[in-house]
Amino acid sequence: MKKLGLILLLGGLVISTASVHAGYDEGKAAYDKRDYTTALQEWLPLAEQQNAAAQTRLGTMYARGEGVSQNYTHALKWYRKAAEQGQSVAQFNLGVMYENGYGVLKDYIQALKWFRKAADQGNADAQYSLGVMYDNGYGVSQDYAQALNWYLKAADQGNADAQHNLGAMYIKGDGVAPDDTQGVNWYRKAAEQGDAIGQYKLGLMYSLGRGVTQDHTQALHWFHLAAEQNYTDAQYNIGLMYAAGEGVLQDYEQSFNWYHKAAEQGHAASQYKLGLMYDNGQGVVQDYIQAASWYRKAADQGYADAQYNLGVMYTKGQGVIQDYAQALNWYLIAANQHDAAAINNLGVFYDKGNYTTVKDLPLAYALFNLAASYNPSEKLYAENRDRELRGLEQSGQVALGQEYTRRLAHTNDIRATILEIIKPKPKASATSK
Repeated sequence: MKKLGLILLLGGLVISTASVHAGYDEGKAAYDKRDYTTALQEWLPLAEQQNAAAQTRLGTMYARGEGVSQNYTHALKWYRKAAEQGQSVAQFNLGVMYENGYGVLKDYIQALKWFRKAADQGNADAQYSLGVMYDNGYGVSQDYAQALNWYLKAADQGNADAQHNLGAMYIKGDGVAPDDTQGVNWYRKAAEQGDAIGQYKLGLMYSLGRGVTQDHTQALHWFHLAAEQNYTDAQYNIGLMYAAGEGVLQDYEQSFNWYHKAAEQGHAASQYKLGLMYDNGQGVVQDYIQAASWYRKAADQGYADAQYNLGVMYTKGQGVIQDYAQALNWYLIAANQHDAAAINNLGVFYDKGNYTTVKDLPLAYALFNLAASYNPSEKLYAENRDRELRGLEQSGQVALGQEYTRRLAHTNDIRATILEIIKPKPKASATSK
């Protein structure tokens, strides 16, 4: 999904000053010096005289809280006055207000209307935003051909957001025949303008050898440019390259440093990798407490591998107080994301019946079976399944194991299904004769 309204409201508006009343240029000069009080004094009288350029400027000052208290209602009022006079920047900003629900109820149809008015006047930001609306089906039926059309218009004016979105459309084949070479070309245009997403995506193409000859040195170059702008995916990928020795000498300390930069900004995969490095003492002194801490940060964001590893740490009591109930909880959460290792460990819990769980061999069999189906290459899961099946054959519980297998295979909520299976069944009440 492409983001809409990446530029919320333009501070440095590009407005024609033709036929602008005296005072507008003085206001602009003051605004550029961040003398917002003087700018307001110059522009307010002009705005009240229906000067669209000054009205648009006032809208931005109220939207951003520059020289006045932030007030989206006032911003909306001034943008609307200018937009109704045909001011394209005001039309675009009014669309952004509707798209985000600033000072007004969120309304994609109204946003689409105002973006279109500005786009038809050649406003590149509006053309890009209109492309996003069609790309995602916001306020209009999803239409990749229309999205491509509007992205092209904006991209041809140098809009970097449109350029990297065009790159993505060519890579995926959305509304156009898949073409990695064209994808690379558009990513490069955005990247050469300093666009972090374009730089990262171009680095990824060099790393994978798609649309270009694989070149880890070039990949690292573009990742670095994006990483310098704190683009976390790029920082994470640099960490991966140092860990694997791709385009650089293998260096776990450097890998750790780059993961740390991204992890501190909330990047879940990097948080997981930091946990793994602390867990194994790779590039840093082994520290189970730190490992558990970083696993938890990633796990709380829904990162399944971290959820599983956190379950393992609670099982073993590494970095945390041993707590089988917590371990069970994290395995269940990871299992809901189809994590085969977590599902296998749940099978172990119900096979043993001594980790705060009741012993339930048919359920253990179903879990081992599910884990093996998710990851057929892991022999342990199949071995556990086959061993459990032999036990069920001896106890006459094969049918029940098969029933549980069917239930788990067809559920969208593995955790809830397991809890339903183990829920104590009500005893039949006695009946009188």
